[in-house]
Amino acid sequence: MTPDNPPPIDPDRMPAPERGMEPAPDYHPRHPGVGKLKDQVALVTGGDSGIGRAVAVLFAREGADVAIAYYDEDRDAEDTAAAIRDEGREALLIAGDLGEREHAFEAVRATVERFGKLDILVNNAAMQFLDAPFEEMDATLLRRMLESNILSAMYCTQAALPHLENGGRIVNTTSVTAFKGSGGLVGYSTTRGATLAFTRSLSKQAADRGIRINAVAPGPIWTPFIPGSFPPDAIEDFGKDTALGRPGQPWEVATSYLFLASSDGSYFHGQTLHPNGGTVVNA
Repeated sequence: MTPDNPPPIDPDRMPAPERGMEPAPDYHPRHPGVGKLKDQVALVTGGDSGIGRAVAVLFAREGADVAIAYYDEDRDAEDTAAAIRDEGREALLIAGDLGEREHAFEAVRATVERFGKLDILVNNAAMQFLDAPFEEMDATLLRRMLESNILSAMYCTQAALPHLENGGRIVNTTSVTAFKGSGGLVGYSTTRGATLAFTRSLSKQAADRGIRINAVAPGPIWTPFIPGSFPPDAIEDFGKDTALGRPGQPWEVATSYLFLASSDGSYFHGQTLHPNGGTVVNA
């Protein structure tokens, strides 16, 4: 879905808030927890809203304490923390720019200091800007996407690896656009392709340490990315071009992260799951 005449790129709209979205994204877990992550500790970047919120709350339902690293959406983050606590688990909020290496390391340090360990890292923080025509996209915005979408994952992973013992897990968020491309999201799709390569390459290095690294490549999901990136007339048909004929909800994606982060996915390493509504890609 790409509008013929995209609106002027507004960096203040990204990351976009979830509060006020209509309809509100559905992040609520559907099933009772069975302790798949009992007494484990997870750090979820971009955990304040959208897919990150759904992952954080689902992890909490399954028994994990969760640190949420986010940019500056304080009200969204507080809502997510409240939902985690409603599941009977502890939440830690960490605001700041993960594209800055020092802050990424501080986020991991704060998590370990608060909870005493780190078992799971979910690299989910990202920004998205329309860039059709690509040649007119501002270099500053390209740099912001690179820092947010791939460098933050690399920095957080560098910081986390010394704390992840044998059995640790990393789950990275990539996108269906990394596989099929997007004419209106050239820069974003490129960063998601980099995330895919990062996942596959680092998994080869981490295997001997017993650390599993995988990725999730969502399709069109109803999150703050959408009203934050596209004009209203382009949102009307969002997700209708999938085989299922609708956009997905964050809770429908979060289950993929739980699978990869729990013992259910113990034989998955360097792989990508595709909750995308039926788009067939070369995985």
